[in-house]
Amino acid sequence: MHQSSSSPATSTQSRHPWRATVRTIFAATVGGISLVPTIAATAGIDTVPAIGQVVIVSAAVTRVLALPGVDAWLRTYLPWLASAPQPPQLIR
Repeated sequence: MHQSSSSPATSTQSRHPWRATVRTIFAATVGGISLVPTIAATAGIDTVPAIGQVVIVSAAVTRVLALPGVDAWLRTYLPWLASAPQPPQLIR
């Protein structure tokens, strides 16, 4: 059997856990905000559709945040929300 001499790659969530937490909180917040009109319109809302809505919107936001193009944009304009910090710039 062949074993790889290199160690397995560490995920960005393991290397930067606070970034993963911030991104998850951001996605959940966007999902929660989407409920404001529903809550305002109906005081006695059934919790199952509400929970489903938060989960679906949060999953969609999380998926969009995982796209490479979006992550590149985040690194430039919202670096605190990017999956990893900007690599150090080499000075020549």
